[in-house]
Amino acid sequence: MGWYVIVWEFRVHSDRRTEFERYYGPQGVWARLFRRAEGYLGTELLHDHNDELRYLTIDRWVTPDAYRSFHARFAEQYASLDRDCEGLTAHEAALGEYDDPAQR
Repeated sequence: MGWYVIVWEFRVHSDRRTEFERYYGPQGVWARLFRRAEGYLGTELLHDHNDELRYLTIDRWVTPDAYRSFHARFAEQYASLDRDCEGLTAHEAALGEYDDPAQR
């Protein structure tokens, strides 16, 4: 079975780190929304040891289509949650979408 991941980078406001981790962690609010869709495999939250305000998230899906289906079905909830989280970060950037080259 293949996989598909989406990687995001965040710079978090220093006074919002704990709240950010609650929203973006593997058991966080985002993961709970993702779990409502078929094909979601999990989320990893990585903290940079050299920059205490920098985090990466890795959201894993079975296929790009599973992610796109989730995004279409839950677009309103996704947008609402995204707005709720705006104040947690000073910067966010999508670093890319990756797949398992052996499964192509």
